[in-house]
Amino acid sequence: MRFEGKQAIVLGGSSGIGLATAQRLHAEGARVLIGGRDQARLDAALETLGEGVEAVAVDVLDVPALKALFSAHRGFDYLVNAATGGERAVGPFEQMSLEGFQGSFRKLWGYSNSVHEALPHLAEDGAMVLVSGTPARKCPPGYSAISTVGNAVEGFARAVATEIAPRRINTVAPGFIDTPMFPMTGEARAQFMQQTTAGNLISRPGQPEEVAEAILFALGNRFVTGTTIDVDGGALLP
Repeated sequence: MRFEGKQAIVLGGSSGIGLATAQRLHAEGARVLIGGRDQARLDAALETLGEGVEAVAVDVLDVPALKALFSAHRGFDYLVNAATGGERAVGPFEQMSLEGFQGSFRKLWGYSNSVHEALPHLAEDGAMVLVSGTPARKCPPGYSAISTVGNAVEGFARAVATEIAPRRINTVAPGFIDTPMFPMTGEARAQFMQQTTAGNLISRPGQPEEVAEAILFALGNRFVTGTTIDVDGGALLP
């Protein structure tokens, strides 16, 4: 197993891409700890993940809590941050409140908080992955806040990579992924998924497990750092 004997911390690990990543790491032999804000969702995730996985309630915007978490697991090998940091503003920029736009940067602050507090406790050959998204480089109308934050996340990872080598940091940028982020159900959900992905080269929504595969690659390949891996069904291509 690729990650046997390794310890991984997955923030935002109670659902969606984070949960799928925790599942794959656990299946590959890693000791996994998932973190998130909602204890009930963490408890539900633990039932899915099975024995050998820990969970801790933590907000990525709470620096003292992150500091305590990482120091309690000194020498851990991997950090994955898939936490959103809260709500992100959507809609035309001209009509968007500046408070909403600026609030979207909680994702970046959560990522920078986690990386900053993790580094003193990360193994000498450790690696980190942050989750960005396709809008960082192909922004549809109404996604200016999400696109700008995604650009910042990817730039942040590239900048930090130059300072922490041989430890590594990469970004994985999913396209449209079928996760609980989209709350509609039934036929309405199916139609939404189909319409949203119809123009992609692979015209279906991605699955969290497909993004998790890219995250595990970025964690495990010791010659990859400071880059972004796209998992988007060809959404970036014309």
